[in-house]
Amino acid sequence: MLAQIQERDTAVQKAHDEVERRVEERTTQLATSNHELGAFSYSVSHDLRAPLRHIGSFSKLLDEEYGTQLDATGQRCVQRIRTGARNMSQLVDDLLRLGEIGRQALVCRQTDLNSVLQSALQDVQLECEGRQIEWRLGNLPVVECDPGLIKQVFTNLLSNAVKYTRCRELAVIEIGQVTADGPLVLFIRDSCAGFNQKYAYKLFGVFQRLHRTEDFEGTGVGLASVQRIVRKHGGQIRGEGEIEKGATFSFSLSAATPVPTPPNASAAFG
Repeated sequence: MLAQIQERDTAVQKAHDEVERRVEERTTQLATSNHELGAFSYSVSHDLRAPLRHIGSFSKLLDEEYGTQLDATGQRCVQRIRTGARNMSQLVDDLLRLGEIGRQALVCRQTDLNSVLQSALQDVQLECEGRQIEWRLGNLPVVECDPGLIKQVFTNLLSNAVKYTRCRELAVIEIGQVTADGPLVLFIRDSCAGFNQKYAYKLFGVFQRLHRTEDFEGTGVGLASVQRIVRKHGGQIRGEGEIEKGATFSFSLSAATPVPTPPNASAAFG
């Protein structure tokens, strides 16, 4: 009997040692991958941005110094070059931010989402100039989250709502929470151009867009970043829409702690 116990203990110890070895090996592999990804990001930032700056600078010089000597076709070509360089530069920035989100550790603390929302609204105010937008702001709770990353979620979703409602003379954008049992669910609802629900599965893919660039600018990276942040917080995000009837983006967050907040507020900016 003692021999059997010793044999069993030896087998358990071997299994334990093997698990530890594999965990250590996997940790080393992940550290190496993160280091390589960081080096790649730096390379992309340096090696792509430099030629893009040259393209942008020389095309601007060509436009300013020799634009009047070009015919209409030549001027359109120069403008396309400048627009393409700007778009590519924005795409590089968005991809780098997407990579940084994946590597960034969460720094969570008790956060009043009303304050985060107000800060995000300030960030999108320039995009609202000359617009009539009715903001319907609900009471949001305090949650355990990384406030910087969650602000990115709000800013991105609000910016999209502003962008896709610009075909409306009066746009309505509502932000609130779903009061029900289970995880906290926040939503941003708008009266925008909407989208075909059968293509909703494409919403959060990198480079996936449901509208033509000619109609609405964008790189197709923003919602992928939003999804990555929400998942880092243990939540999920979904989009629901109907063509010409608006869209709603809902996302969940864990460890929500509701606290008293000011009464509902709504405002119009124009």
